[in-house]
Amino acid sequence: MHVNDTYPGANVHPEARLGQGVQIAPFATVEADVVIGDGCKIGANACVLSGTRLGRDCEVFPGAVVGAIPQDLKYEGEYTTLEIGDRVIIREFCTLNKGTRANGRTVIGNDCLLMAYVHVAHDCILGNHCVLANGVTLAGHIEVGDWAVLGGLTAVHQFVRIGRHVMIGGGSLVRKDVPPYITAAREPLAYAGVNVIGLERRGFSSEKIEHIKMLYRHLFVEHGNLAKGKARLEELKGESEEAAEILAFLELSAQSGRGIIRGKSR
Repeated sequence: MHVNDTYPGANVHPEARLGQGVQIAPFATVEADVVIGDGCKIGANACVLSGTRLGRDCEVFPGAVVGAIPQDLKYEGEYTTLEIGDRVIIREFCTLNKGTRANGRTVIGNDCLLMAYVHVAHDCILGNHCVLANGVTLAGHIEVGDWAVLGGLTAVHQFVRIGRHVMIGGGSLVRKDVPPYITAAREPLAYAGVNVIGLERRGFSSEKIEHIKMLYRHLFVEHGNLAKGKARLEELKGESEEAAEILAFLELSAQSGRGIIRGKSR
């Protein structure tokens, strides 16, 4: 391949594997051991570094650095990857790191939007349809569920888990796990209600949303005691997929020792 004839002004390694219809702007860099899927666009001055796997129809905006080695002193050059799904938008100056030997990879699912200056550290796992607004910072080993939305300038502590359909208010410090379906805000971060608008947009019925509200009233509001709230959800989990999901999330939080965010203040 005559690189400079195909991508004028770009630095594309001849061993990079590029799909059909890929566009690479001048002054972009694509290293060896990179796979870029069909229809992707790589902006000017963006860097797609070794070990990166990009799915179809992704867009990397100017100045982003995709697939750099971890900012982790334990990293010793072991082979790891950054795996990005289809239709992911990576805006200006995002920094997305590969994994370490702990997990071997960092993963970003399909249809995610990472706005400008987002940082995703080593060994993070993002689900599908996640939105990370400007300046969101994820430390290492964080898990973010499908359809989660993190407001601008939110910073998330390492090993934290964020459940599906969560909305976290801008400027938050996330030190503990955030269970699914809720909105979280304030300092220290606390339950601020069910993410009604988000659930409506994703097709949840009004009955289902009221059911989720009832579950979180049991868990965070009525009993004033998390153990009692969990006991009530245990009674309901046989007939409620949402109760079972919330309880499974709480059990993993207890096992990790991270714990969950505070309930609503009385």
